[in-house]
Amino acid sequence: MIIRIDALADSPWEELLSCSEPQLFHLREPAAGIFLAESPNVIERAVHAGYQPEAFLIDGAYYTEKVHTLTDAFPDIPVYLAETAVLNSVRGMHLTRGVLCAMQRRGQSSDTPELLRQAHRIALLENVMNPTNLGAIFRSAAALGMDVVLLTHGCTDPLYRRAARVSMGTVFQVPWRYCPAVPTAEILALLRAEYGFRSAAMALCEDSVSIDDPALRNAERLAVVLGTEGEGLAPETIAACDHTVRIPMQHGVDSLNVAAASAVAFWELRRR
Repeated sequence: MIIRIDALADSPWEELLSCSEPQLFHLREPAAGIFLAESPNVIERAVHAGYQPEAFLIDGAYYTEKVHTLTDAFPDIPVYLAETAVLNSVRGMHLTRGVLCAMQRRGQSSDTPELLRQAHRIALLENVMNPTNLGAIFRSAAALGMDVVLLTHGCTDPLYRRAARVSMGTVFQVPWRYCPAVPTAEILALLRAEYGFRSAAMALCEDSVSIDDPALRNAERLAVVLGTEGEGLAPETIAACDHTVRIPMQHGVDSLNVAAASAVAFWELRRR
């Protein structure tokens, strides 16, 4: 259902784009809210993961054959077409590849125990708050063999527009779950006792072992634990891990950005 508009006020998009992403999250409480998926690839992966579109906003210059195919799959969903100048009239608005889609959120699945029983490599993220970093970590997790991503409640939302876009839509491919709102040390204890996971804290400590240590490579089940930007992992989280791991550095560089470190760690510690 194609609707051409000369102003965002002629569509629901004026209201949607005036909301912050946390506001969109809570928009329909107690029901699940919505999120905004940006670019054809991200939207396509969200659809394949079972998320339901509610409305499209498309720059007419980008209404390509691929985008036609995507919108044609949902003939009852409104497709609002606007000129580039209309979209540029919104402060801070820039659509990657000219396509935006409002999609329905879903409640968190109850299948976490089964996911963890089947997994061999997981990433546990503690308070990673930057959406760009979170998206990059998900992209690395998908590419480099992480089976599940677990997030503490201090992490940013993987469905936030920037996080999903930077991930290239892999937030819809790698299973992820929020952990209970308890100290990370308790989560690690549960992973060890119930599922047999050893844990590797990515941290700069005097007793850190090199990331190429055979004990890490040969672990049957391993949780790679990464912390927030700047401060890294909490001391009590590091103490609760089985290993503290460092990436060897040169030229006086002391550490990598958490997103870059995740790629190195996931590659080196992947299951052989």
